[in-house]
Amino acid sequence: MTHKTTLFSLLFSLFSILCAAQWHAGTVLKATDIDNDNLGLYFSAQPINDTVFARIWLKSFKRDCSTKRDDLRYLQVLHINKDGLPQTGELICNKAIADDLLDIFRQLYLSGYRIEKMLLIDNYDADDETSMADNNTSCFNFRKIAGSDQPSLHGRGLAIDINPLYNPCINKRTGLVQPANGKRHAFHRTNRAKQPIRYIDPSDLCYKLFLQHGFFWGGNWKTVHDYQHFEKKIP
Repeated sequence: MTHKTTLFSLLFSLFSILCAAQWHAGTVLKATDIDNDNLGLYFSAQPINDTVFARIWLKSFKRDCSTKRDDLRYLQVLHINKDGLPQTGELICNKAIADDLLDIFRQLYLSGYRIEKMLLIDNYDADDETSMADNNTSCFNFRKIAGSDQPSLHGRGLAIDINPLYNPCINKRTGLVQPANGKRHAFHRTNRAKQPIRYIDPSDLCYKLFLQHGFFWGGNWKTVHDYQHFEKKIP
């Protein structure tokens, strides 16, 4: 490794630490606030420091959480909000998919793809329904698979929900829609071309990018169509 490379890595690490201290997810920015020549600086993954851990402890990181803190990463990304403006976002995910998500969200940002908000689900006391109803994109929230002692993929930080209000989870057998206020979007999907909202389907850039990175889409499931959900199965 050259001295120049070493210096760059050090500066990047220092910049990431500074950003972590000053980063306020949900902040709307002006285009002039962003250094487009160094866009990668706005897309970073860091270990879960004590400040972040204090936010998630006994919320998304439950007392019985079997996912190790060291296996998680705190992501800071830019995204385009519902009004077409740059906005700061944050996620916690498994370190195994951190680079995937950074690349995906950077490409979505550059394409102008709109994601309403990205806040830690802990801002909603780790309540999935409340977070989804607010159209919040989130990833890690520890829970176990129903009837099992095994953590779900969200519980391992290997699953993410994108714009969940617009892309609800629909149980075709029971008719249950989650979030409940997403029903109007559940039944308007068939008239997608007439809607101003971008729904996730196989023609959508979000869908294409996640599949290129080896994720599976919940919208392809048979009994439950979880349109918001992407997951990556890693041993």
